[in-house]
Amino acid sequence: MHVLARTRPPGTSSLLAACFRFALALACAMLLVTAACYAQGSSPDPIKIVRDASYNELRTGSQAHPFRYRVHKVDDGKDTLKEVVESRDGDISRLLATGGKPLDADANRQELERLQKLRDNPDEQASRHKRAQANNQRDDEMVKLLPDAFVYTFAGMVPGPNGPCYRLLFQPNPNFHPPDRQGEVYHGMAGELWIDQAQQRMVRFQAHLISDVDFGWGVVGRLFQGGTILVEQRDVGEHHWETAHMQLHLQGKILMVKSLVIDTTEDSSDFQPVPDAGYQAAIALLETIRPE
Repeated sequence: MHVLARTRPPGTSSLLAACFRFALALACAMLLVTAACYAQGSSPDPIKIVRDASYNELRTGSQAHPFRYRVHKVDDGKDTLKEVVESRDGDISRLLATGGKPLDADANRQELERLQKLRDNPDEQASRHKRAQANNQRDDEMVKLLPDAFVYTFAGMVPGPNGPCYRLLFQPNPNFHPPDRQGEVYHGMAGELWIDQAQQRMVRFQAHLISDVDFGWGVVGRLFQGGTILVEQRDVGEHHWETAHMQLHLQGKILMVKSLVIDTTEDSSDFQPVPDAGYQAAIALLETIRPE
């Protein structure tokens, strides 16, 4: 062993160690570069994600299966619970409770009389349905603008109600030119958008107003900086998506004169599919509900 040790050239041990350290450092550097390139290449394109989700929101909206569900709403301190039945002639609702308490006998009787009058007046329901369709059309226009209205940044994956979701942060797009006053509201919004990875549907839209913004939803007005908007939806069955939770805390002015305060929380639950029928069948279904 002593002879073998003497035959090793001077400095061989330190040279091998140095070569090993260099090779290890080079390998680590190559690994980091490879990992960075992989991460960059595998990171999803946020604009494509939003465009696909926007398309799906608009496409499936016209193919929606009718459902019945309950809506608990707190609006400016007023607490109500309603049963809603969707129909091909529009949604029909029945008030079930106020202030956390079921309707008394007299209030329940008045609600049933209201439904009976509505059943006997198709023109009234047609007018209500037309207004609802106009509102839905405005909502669709806003969804169409989402891919272009903001600059998106991929912020990772988060667990959603139906599985993993893309989490995207957004800021106003300075190059976005809204086609009408309705779209101008996006100029003052920032927040985050969650999109279901499997079904490519919008799960959560949470925004806050970073500046005063004008709007034009049928009237001219302004929303003040600091307001918040939260909308959450989920698959309620059969790949049918519905809004499950909404919170609006907004202040502003209508016609630049009258004060506007929106303080609303709305939760929808107990979704059940119903036959595709007209509004009178929806009323008949609501009339079968027994007061709790």
